[in-house]
Formats: sequence, C-alpha cells, structure tokens
Amino acid sequence: MEPILSFRALQKEAKKIDSNARKVRVAVLGNHTTTFFSKALKNQLTVAGFDTQVYESDYDQIDITIIDAESGLYEFDPEVIIIFESALKLKDKFYAIEDNQSRAQFYKDINESVKNRVSLIRANNSRAKIIYFSYELIDDQLYGNLFSKIPHSFYKQLWKINNEMMSLTDEVQDFYVFEINKYLQGVADYRDWPAFINSDLHYSIDTFAILTHHVTQFIKALKGSFKKCLILDLDNTTWGGIIGDDGIENIQVGSLGIGKAFSKLQKWAKELKERGIILAVCSKNTEEVAKEPFEKHSEMVLRLKDISVFVANWKNKADNIRYIQEVLNIGFDSMVFIDDNPAERDIVRQSLPEVTVPELPEDPALYVPYLTSLNLFETASYSDNDKDRTAQYQQEAERKKLVASVTNMDDYLKSLEMEGVIESFTEKDVSRIAQLTQRSNQFNLRTKRYTENDITTFMNSENHLTYSVKLKDKFGDYGLISVIILEKSKEGSFFIDTWIMSCRVLKRGVEHYAMNTIVSNAVERGAELIIGEYLETPKNKLVSDLLEKLTFNASETKNIYTLNLLNYKPFNNYIS
Repeated sequence: MEPILSFRALQKEAKKIDSNARKVRVAVLGNHTTTFFSKALKNQLTVAGFDTQVYESDYDQIDITIIDAESGLYEFDPEVIIIFESALKLKDKFYAIEDNQSRAQFYKDINESVKNRVSLIRANNSRAKIIYFSYELIDDQLYGNLFSKIPHSFYKQLWKINNEMMSLTDEVQDFYVFEINKYLQGVADYRDWPAFINSDLHYSIDTFAILTHHVTQFIKALKGSFKKCLILDLDNTTWGGIIGDDGIENIQVGSLGIGKAFSKLQKWAKELKERGIILAVCSKNTEEVAKEPFEKHSEMVLRLKDISVFVANWKNKADNIRYIQEVLNIGFDSMVFIDDNPAERDIVRQSLPEVTVPELPEDPALYVPYLTSLNLFETASYSDNDKDRTAQYQQEAERKKLVASVTNMDDYLKSLEMEGVIESFTEKDVSRIAQLTQRSNQFNLRTKRYTENDITTFMNSENHLTYSVKLKDKFGDYGLISVIILEKSKEGSFFIDTWIMSCRVLKRGVEHYAMNTIVSNAVERGAELIIGEYLETPKNKLVSDLLEKLTFNASETKNIYTLNLLNYKPFNNYIS
C-alpha cells in the first residue's frame, strides 16, 4: 500500500529515491501561496517513481502567466497543468461586489474565466492535460439552510461554479476536475489560520501532502500507471464463514445481519468489473466447493461470469497470484489483493511486493468504507469496451489450456483459427484508440500518449498512415488490439510514430500480419524506406528488439532503425 505521508515524512522519503524512471513535467498555477503544495507534489511524484520537474507560477499571476505566450509556463512545456484557486480568495472577490443582482451572476463570471483560461492555454499551443481544482465549499452561514433559495448566497454560488466546471469536462478534451472537497472531508485542522493570515497559506502543509497524494494517483493514471485487477479471497472476505465447513446454506451473505456487509463488498466489486476492472479469485479451497455459492446461492451478487480467472486450490496464494498474472499478462503493480487473513496478506506482501495488499479491517462492516477511501482504482479513461474484458480474459484462460494440448507453436496458432482486420482509423474507434495510447506500457515502441482529438487529427491527415488491428479466434473476439501510426518524414520514407499492441495477443504473429500490410501500403505510395525508433522506458523492454525482429537494420544513430522496402520478404503468419 502507498500510505499518505505527512509533509516532513514525504521530504525524507523522496530523498531516498534514486529515480531514473519516467519523466514528468508539471506546472502549478495558483491564486495563493502554493510553494508547499509544489514541493509536496514533486516529492510525491518522486516517491511514485517519476523523474519530476515542477514549474510554479508567480504568486497570484494565473491569468498573466496563461495569456503571455512568452511566459515561463510555455517555455517549460508541461505535460500537466494544475490550476489551484482558493475559495477564500474567491470569497473576498465575491463580497467586493456591492449589489445582490450582480452577486447572483458571480458563478457565470468565474466559469467564463475558467473557459477562457483553457482556451488560451490551447491557443498558445500547449497540449498539456489540465487538472483544475474545484472550489472548496465554504459555508459562510449567512443564510443557513435557506442558502439554496437565495440566488446571491456565496455558498450557493460555489455549488453552481463547481457544477458548471464539471459540465465543462464533457466539452473539453484533456480537462479534468480535481474535486477538493472529498479529500478535505474528515481531515482535522486542514487549515492553519495563523499561517493564512501571516503568509497567505490557505491550507496546512500536511493538507497539501494529502492533496498531492491524490493528485499524484491521478497523474500516474494519466501516465498509464493504474490498477487493473482486483483479486478476491473467498472465506470471510467475499462471504462470511467457511464454505468447506459451514456449507452453502450457512455462509453469511445477503440482506440480513453481517451478510449485508459481504453483499456490499460484492456490489462494489461488481461495479468495478462493470467499469473495466478485472476480477479474479484466489482461495484456499476445493474448486468445486468454492464455485458452489457463485452457481447456486440466490443472494450472491457475484457470479462465475463476473470472474475472469478463478483459482481455488491448496497451494501458496503467492504462487496462485503468479498464475493469475500469467493468464492476464499484466504487471503485478496493476493488481490489488484483498484477504481477511493477516498471515496470507503478509505472505503475498513478502513474495510479491509490487502487488497492492490493503490492511483489511477486522470488522466486515468496515470493508467497503475502508477500501473506497483508498481510491485504489483511479483512472484517466473509460470506454464501453472496458465492460467486455471479463469475457476476453475467460477466453484467454481457455487458450492457456489449449497450449498444453498441442505439440508445437505452429500447431497451436493454426488451431486458434484466427481472423484479423487491419484498417485505417475510423470515427467509431477513436475513443478506444486514444485509450490504448494512454494505457499501453509494455508493447509500446515510443510511449506517446494521445487524446481523441489527436487521433482524429492523425485520421484526417494526408501525411500519416494509420492502422487499427482487430483480432478474433475460435474462443472469442479480442476486439481492437493494436494501433500503428506512420508519418511521412520525407519523400520516399515513413517514420513509425506509434506502435502499440495489447499484451493479450503476444506470440500470435499480429506484428507480422500488420507489418506485411504496412509495407504493402508504403510501397503503393512510392516509399522505399521505413524508419523506426525505440524509446526505452522502465516498462517497454518487451519491444527493445521488435524492429530487429521485423528485419530493420540498426543505424548509426542510437535507437534508430531502417527497413529497405525493396528487400522486404513478407512474414508467414496464421491470421486470415
């Protein structure tokens, strides 16, 4: 688990990190003293494994910084811009307005300012993702609970500002609202009033540490690092009691007593699954006995169809999680394991330190409140295709079984009866394509992240060749699993800007299938050369030799490879 550290503990922890990992540049713009926020953010990102640079604008100079195309903000060229305004400053501005009629329109002025800032950032050619802090809901108690009926109530204005800002996220790509109020809930003394009066420090330094912890989780998701899988223990975790001893009729689940707590946990897991999180089971049990409640208990929320990988045996749980990881082909750092047994949690932590193992409370009634408070499954993207993952991984488990029944790889690939579709980007696939660029880390040649607007631009460009690859076999449909973008670099050559593939289809020959089409199209356009580049990250060593395997030749320039199309020999593959 990643604990929320105090400001000083965070400083000490950051000094221990020798980061040569992913780089990230973040700009912080505020209308109050943000020095401690910026320091905490840099430390949080460093502890999270980023080589971090933070730009902080001058005090209370948000608009001047954004308007000036020559400002340090644009010279810094951030990947993420954080705009953090304090509602205390907004309050002063509000009460400087003398008439109530103008006060009632205050929210419109503020939201117009938000829109203008976003437009100016884009007009100045910044492609940064913008994280805009919502405004703290400060109730000045002038109207008590009548506030909702008073158009010129400051408290009502704050609600309207925040609601309008959330609506703006539907209209603007790469614009996100960081909802500050939910992270201030339950934080004792989150404001240091003497520091506010003397230094315009609007929150305590430890509050800044809490806020930057959650901002960091979101930036990690934006950079493609997030949790993908929830692994559930069964006895006294998914239901109350021990299925092997108590029997199906006596386990606790449903609407009565403590069974309600386990049902709520299942409902939480079910909603995660609907959002695209993979569910797996890892239990010390006899498989047939462990599956019985999923099949026959009338009050179970989760069913076998919701579980991608079901492992119930008497082996070490760490070894079983390794098996689950092998089937899913995701990183251990993408997995969360919940188990009521402290000894089992400790074994997994020691054996698989990258797996997140929450310290589950003893009282099942606290399971869901505790787990939701951890915000384990932060995400930066969502599409309807995410719902299909469970079936896809169940199919992959069937493919794993098939591997054991064939004598060689060629026979296995033939037996899959694969069918592929490779085509230029289409409007209906834009969301999924953008999501792949944002999420893929391992099979990713250059790790470039693109928005839906970027993908649409590539799709309509005459200087780019775009490819999406879809695959299915006799077990099921993988869907869209690979994205390739080529840019015409000069007459007679193309440069591979992006090559991404889902790790679910490794060793299926998809790269060979795609390469044959790419070369054919490039030759039709009169090209004689394709240039490729490998940009190494901590997670993409899988493709370090991809270009060489595709018969590219290394050039004198580091990490640059070339393919002479006149000498290209098409690859054999088993995709029709």
